[in-house]
Amino acid sequence: MADQQRDVIEVLTHDHREVERMFAELDALRGATGETERRRRKDLVDQVTIELVRHSVAEEAEVYPAVKDKVSAEEAERAKHEHAEAEKTMKRLESLDPDDASFDAELATLMQEIREHVAEEEGQMFPHMRQVFSRQELVELGAKVESVKKIAPTRPHPSAPDEPPGDKLLGPVAGLFDRLRDAVSRRGTER
Repeated sequence: MADQQRDVIEVLTHDHREVERMFAELDALRGATGETERRRRKDLVDQVTIELVRHSVAEEAEVYPAVKDKVSAEEAERAKHEHAEAEKTMKRLESLDPDDASFDAELATLMQEIREHVAEEEGQMFPHMRQVFSRQELVELGAKVESVKKIAPTRPHPSAPDEPPGDKLLGPVAGLFDRLRDAVSRRGTER
């Protein structure tokens, strides 16, 4: 049960590395014209979206309120704003195929938004959290994040509430419907 002992920063940093790994593969496939490569790019975008949405929902539900209370309301609000912008980009990207003229531009926008967000979190917010929170608090927050990710939506919902109580009420319901849709369509799995 090593996962339960990871602190929130370790959990979130692991998520960041997973998304970056998928971004690197997407970069490597840019310009590929074969059907297999095209399908792989779409599948990778779906996987990135699933991971980013689950990650964002967990941060907004558990991490940012704690950061707002103990670290910096400004940092928490800035991060939520960055999530909102990325979610809009993911929503636009969700309806595009790799052959669409705007697919590469939207993907590049998403990658830039996420890379800037990650750099800010890892360079500023996470070090501030390490200074303010105890190891036990960080581990407990990590467990909460892992729990939220299990029931979180997997598709972007830019118009959904990201503040309590709406996020806590609608998130699990949206997550259930998203996972059902994903299972039926096999979204986010290599087909």
